[in-house]
Amino acid sequence: MANHTISVLSILIQDLPVGTNLALLHFLWMMASGALLPSRGAIFPALKSIGLSDAAIRRAWVAFRKGMWQMPAILILWREHVKSQPGWTEHRYEGYLPVTLDVTAFWRPTLKRCPGKHYHPGAGRALPAVIFGIVGDVGEINGQRLALPRAFDECIPKIIARNACGKRCLKNRKKDLQTDEIAVIDAGMHISDLQEAGIDRYVLRLATNFTARRNYLPVHTLGRKPHTVYQYAH
Repeated sequence: MANHTISVLSILIQDLPVGTNLALLHFLWMMASGALLPSRGAIFPALKSIGLSDAAIRRAWVAFRKGMWQMPAILILWREHVKSQPGWTEHRYEGYLPVTLDVTAFWRPTLKRCPGKHYHPGAGRALPAVIFGIVGDVGEINGQRLALPRAFDECIPKIIARNACGKRCLKNRKKDLQTDEIAVIDAGMHISDLQEAGIDRYVLRLATNFTARRNYLPVHTLGRKPHTVYQYAH
């Protein structure tokens, strides 16, 4: 398993500049190996725990912090690698590819001056967290359903609320949705948010009780005939 993980990580960084590629490989392996858990997120002790020398640790940190690489390019390589696997199957419904949009978080309950909060179902309340949006294509590999990441949207310090982060994610993804793709959004967003973002093909999870109108006039019975249609869903 470790050899397979290293080979996949090598594919992602093979086109990076010499020096940055090896140092970033060390950094990615440190993250994938779970070394950050015992160190409680401390990068230098985590790099030390995977057997790197002090010089290699400094190179890995510099490559991560200032190296010539970009996350969107690595995501493209990762998507191409997953889709090239024989077990990958793309999910389509009525000709549409579901593209999930959601907001998640890294919980940081003890981080001082944490810029954001996110609802934790286990705690039953919002806890300090680093919030970000995630977008992915729905598919499966070897029978395991997953969302293949397409983009990550950082919630900048001025936009720390979950709803605000979700709205920003919707606006960023409007230009990426193709004509054969449909956005799938979990609870927390509203129909008005999607209409404001200009997304016209979507499936949205609403509350158990909600008010909606059909997109055609009701059959006239008594009283004044209706003359205005309010269209809330597509």
